[in-house]
Amino acid sequence: MSTMTKLAVAALLGMTLLSSTATADVKKGQKIFLKKFKAPCGMNGAKYARLHTQDEWEAIQEAGKFEAEAKKICPKLKKVKAKYIPDVYDFVYEYAKDSGNVPSC
Repeated sequence: MSTMTKLAVAALLGMTLLSSTATADVKKGQKIFLKKFKAPCGMNGAKYARLHTQDEWEAIQEAGKFEAEAKKICPKLKKVKAKYIPDVYDFVYEYAKDSGNVPSC
């Protein structure tokens, strides 16, 4: 293999490993919400997601305060695993107050 090919393969591999938000999934976030959030929060996913607009959810996520906001909304919620946050964020962003979308949960 030439040096250029090795470099291109290494760059491609690095990009796939480092792009965690690109691998987040709305449906997976919905499943996580149903398993981990619904009972402690006492509300369904539609009500939870509609507590904020898409811009508000985005600002919370970018500030790294998603878990703190989840605890504020649901005081009975146990610690949210960091690996769940991107998927749950995608779920609440997709079904936020101003999105016009309604989840099936």
